[in-house]
Amino acid sequence: MRETPAELHRLQVLLDTSFSRSTAHLRSIISSERTLTAGRLTGVLTGMCTLALSTVTAKGEPRVSGVDGHFLHGTWHFGTARDAAKARHLAARPAVSAAHLRGEDLGVFTHGTVEVLNPHHGRPAPDWPDLLAYFRDFYGDDAFDWDDGVVFYRLHPHWMAAFAPDPAALGGTADGA
Repeated sequence: MRETPAELHRLQVLLDTSFSRSTAHLRSIISSERTLTAGRLTGVLTGMCTLALSTVTAKGEPRVSGVDGHFLHGTWHFGTARDAAKARHLAARPAVSAAHLRGEDLGVFTHGTVEVLNPHHGRPAPDWPDLLAYFRDFYGDDAFDWDDGVVFYRLHPHWMAAFAPDPAALGGTADGA
């Protein structure tokens, strides 16, 4: 876990608020017995987690693609090639939805907007050096042209839900670990 107590608190507030604003149908599926606390969620979402990421074209058409998701500091981070269609979509329309699914065991659903962490020209996010060190350690120093070939994003969620029919079966670390 890389989350500070403040980040865990912010994530828990987001999960609780999102649940309270959900429809009765969703609340009938994701009950308090079938969800995860912020501490438990960050203990389960370690390493690379494949995300189905939805963007929108200029014509308003939805597009979904896979990205390597990394849940760091209580939110999703991901990258793509600077010349990818999704990079163009995100530059023009930063609203996204993301889903991480592990069969029938876990579903994490997130809606929000993205922030570019390492713009091609301009100032990177203040925490970019630490995130870059994490990504280089994970993928290897030679995996990408880190300056020109890849762009990384942070998803700032305004809604998030986690579903696990049997949270104890997920493994990972326990709450508050």
